[in-house]
Amino acid sequence: MDDRVLRRLREVSENPDLSGTRYRLIRRLGRGGMGTVYLVEDQELGREAALKVLTVPDPGGDLTARIRAEARLLARLEHPNIVPVHDLGPLADGSVFYVMKYVRGERLDEWRRKGPTRPEMLRLFQKICEAVAFAHARGVIHRDLKPENVMVGSFGEALVMDWGVAKILTARLDEQVTFAGGAPGNPEGTAEGAILGTPAYMAPEQARGENDRLDERTDVHALGALLYFLLSGRPPLQGADREETLRQARAGAAPPLRLIDAAIPRDLEAICSKAMARDPAARYPGVGELSADVDRFLDALPVQARPVGLFGKSARFLARNRVLAFLIAAYLLMRLLVLFFAGR
Repeated sequence: MDDRVLRRLREVSENPDLSGTRYRLIRRLGRGGMGTVYLVEDQELGREAALKVLTVPDPGGDLTARIRAEARLLARLEHPNIVPVHDLGPLADGSVFYVMKYVRGERLDEWRRKGPTRPEMLRLFQKICEAVAFAHARGVIHRDLKPENVMVGSFGEALVMDWGVAKILTARLDEQVTFAGGAPGNPEGTAEGAILGTPAYMAPEQARGENDRLDERTDVHALGALLYFLLSGRPPLQGADREETLRQARAGAAPPLRLIDAAIPRDLEAICSKAMARDPAARYPGVGELSADVDRFLDALPVQARPVGLFGKSARFLARNRVLAFLIAAYLLMRLLVLFFAGR
């Protein structure tokens, strides 16, 4: 028996048993730390969907509770830039699954490799900010924002995925959700010292396991790191392994953007630096302020991250109002010429 046949048999044996559900398996889409996502057909509604199922041993039931909580949390975060959940339940073997919208598109890192323009990247980034700001308004921080967890749809929409390590800051949700391994009545759910997330995009306090200090500014840091990636094409931190990258994250050791690419505007470098400041108090206080500074850059206005003097403001005014500046200059030149010839 050749390797291809063996691989096919292994895949078939690992496929979930969807008997008793309304879903028909089409193919596997991807595998994560505790679950696998499959493309399925919803035979009742006649549409494709993505089905996530727990595919690792869970003798204590903690992971089952966690995947259920993830589905319930997503069901409450109804926003155009957050993937909606359609169904939740058990399979025939008792493993838990949930079904969400199947996003036709590509991951943010794949989209970035196609070479979008800088304005296109910044506008897409603002859509990501909108989703995260909405979650923050509902008392939830993501804790694992990275290119692999953002999908770019076929029509340019941005969808924030994988809320599996999210943290509930307050009881602002309609109903209490047990999450991230927590016990009922513990909305945080993550033990102090536990490090969840991706080190290359992680805030220093998160890399140190200071989970009681995590708040909206932790996601602001990760969004700054996402912007860093979009502008430079590489993650802010690149250690040889997870431990080395964690050490870099604790130190806030990302190299300045313009050392990677001197063509990146200083204002964008300043926005990234402020969002990724080592001290949370030095970052933007919220996602809205970060997105607003990107808006100012797009409108050629001074950004809060890099105040400018009178000369800089004048240069920006002229850049925004080229036609008006040309007309004023032409008028002044004509006046000078009239005065010159009248005095001869």
